[in-house]
Amino acid sequence: LEPERQRLHVFNTWKPMWVVLLEDGIEFYKKKSDNSPKGMIPLKGSTLTSPCQDFGKRMFVFKITTTKQQDHFFQAAFLEERDAWVRDIKKAIKCIEGGQKFARKSTRRSIRLPETIDLGALYLSMKDTEKGIKEMNLEKDKKIFNHCFTGNCVIDWLVSNQSVRNRQEGLMIASSLLNEGYLQPAGDMSKSAVDGTAENPFLDNPDAFYYFPDSGFFCEENSSDDDVILKEEFRGVIIKQGCLLKQGHRRKNWKVRKFILREDPAYLHYYDPAGAEDPLGAIHLRGCVVTSVESNSNGRKSEEENLFEIITADEVHYFLQAASPKERTEWIKAIQVASRTGK
Repeated sequence: LEPERQRLHVFNTWKPMWVVLLEDGIEFYKKKSDNSPKGMIPLKGSTLTSPCQDFGKRMFVFKITTTKQQDHFFQAAFLEERDAWVRDIKKAIKCIEGGQKFARKSTRRSIRLPETIDLGALYLSMKDTEKGIKEMNLEKDKKIFNHCFTGNCVIDWLVSNQSVRNRQEGLMIASSLLNEGYLQPAGDMSKSAVDGTAENPFLDNPDAFYYFPDSGFFCEENSSDDDVILKEEFRGVIIKQGCLLKQGHRRKNWKVRKFILREDPAYLHYYDPAGAEDPLGAIHLRGCVVTSVESNSNGRKSEEENLFEIITADEVHYFLQAASPKERTEWIKAIQVASRTGK
């Protein structure tokens, strides 16, 4: 078994840990390079709760409760990461209950995927705006799925692009892309296939919907808990995120905020870094001006403080502070790009 390895936050001491999903449990390490885990959570008989609201100020938290009624809390970095972990852990628990073997990362061995197949390169080709898979708005069961495509369209593209020899081989490749997170299921049919224990979790079906993880996918109308209705300003693709100091408009005090930059539509949302599902505020970037500044209203020099300013189209001024000159430059460039391309 090649276990799932990613960085998550394990909430006891509220420190980041390296987490490994095995077929029968979850191990967590202080560092990725450690040989011995700090602990292990058995999955047999465990239940999973997501989203978990036990920590009101923490974003993207899920909870695992063991048979001994011990609660273990985890926090992912973003929504899609949390949902991917939840889906894989649920599948591992279901495999244990059915006496089957869970092996998410053993894709190449389990479906005999050729070593010559580069899934990352194939994913980029699929996303090509001219020659890739066309994203559509699809309607099913009184829901509208935006920025997605059907399972049979994926197989059609793989065959026509000569990436595979036939549809059966295309099904194996598509399942690999799904297992590795390059594709995400949308809607009940595709999600049920992923949560099941079939050899190929991908469906070559016009009623099975999928999307790219960074596509800006959202579902409208009678949406389920998993397909959250997003406001217009949250529909843009995330192109950058991180922590910056922000100056308050009234008291002129500086506080650390977590910023998430989206384009099309172009918005910069800022959050309490301690964690919260909802942002404290949003900056509409369309038509804004962003520049580094020599000093702010308190006279602090930008050479020392790495300050920059955003002036919105409505002439609202925001002063922000990066941790380094390089970081400031990266933020300015990213915001400039978003302001030109976003709505």
